[in-house]
Amino acid sequence: MSIASTIDREATERSVRNQRNAAFGVLAGQSLITLTGAIVRVTGSGLGCDTWPNCHPGSLIPVRGAAPWIQQLIEFGNRTLTGVLVALTIWLLIAVYRGGRRQYIKNLAWVQLVGVIVQAVIGGISVHADLRWYAVALHFLPSVLLVFFAAITCVRIMEPDDGEYKPVYPKVIRQLALGVSVALALVLSTGTMVTGAGPHAGDANDGMKGRLEVDIEWMSHIHAGTMYLFLGLTIGLLAAIFASQTASKVARSWAIALVCVIVTQAFVGILQVNLGVPRWTVPIHVFLSSVVTAVTGFVYAHGITRVPSDQAVETKNTAAALTL
Repeated sequence: MSIASTIDREATERSVRNQRNAAFGVLAGQSLITLTGAIVRVTGSGLGCDTWPNCHPGSLIPVRGAAPWIQQLIEFGNRTLTGVLVALTIWLLIAVYRGGRRQYIKNLAWVQLVGVIVQAVIGGISVHADLRWYAVALHFLPSVLLVFFAAITCVRIMEPDDGEYKPVYPKVIRQLALGVSVALALVLSTGTMVTGAGPHAGDANDGMKGRLEVDIEWMSHIHAGTMYLFLGLTIGLLAAIFASQTASKVARSWAIALVCVIVTQAFVGILQVNLGVPRWTVPIHVFLSSVVTAVTGFVYAHGITRVPSDQAVETKNTAAALTL
């Protein structure tokens, strides 16, 4: 191998590492902002900054006496993290363009940047809507959707651009993985309704103003039902993946991880119901939602992989046999 080839290979490896670090940075940031958002809610700090984009009228930063200092600090900190997330998504975008990646990877990077900006606007709308439950729900759900796509980005960014896609396991199992993702969407949607009917409004002064006026116990049972559906489909997916002779070790590991985090999340949810939804459990439950979403994204993404063109020729017959 010539010196020039060695230098080119090392440069490519550095570029891919940089892209990978940026992608995982975005995934971590998207997950963390759901945690800080939950802390805002349970501490009643949602209107610690009562306008947007300024914290208070005429001031971008907190103002002494405008609201309790701890509430201003928490809400302003959550908004500041949005700026950090914008920086991370710009890093990812620059990294994939400098690496000359395929358009699909670039599109995934754009989804993150545009998504964060849209989320900031939705956050501003929720403030102006005085944290009505539906506004807060519409603020949370896109965040976990971005977590899902960030997980897919982390997987796809490590694949070659000049290859072809190869199914890791049969089409019916990939469809089951899609069903698991849809079930997760139901879990998250009903979860926002439980939160909307719960005691933590996001603003310490509003009480139950703007809350979802349904029986929280009834809503919790619906949410639990979707969780059991999600868990059941995931266990079925895990069994199918292990039964498939072509499933990779990585795919099996992520499937096991998904079952584990779902069970952990279910345990926290049961604990919440039995303890009357104490404040400290809410950030844990919300953050685990992001973890479950990320792992679901990894499981879904590992259903098909991209291999170099020379390997694709060798596996074409296998890929055709796997397409049911």
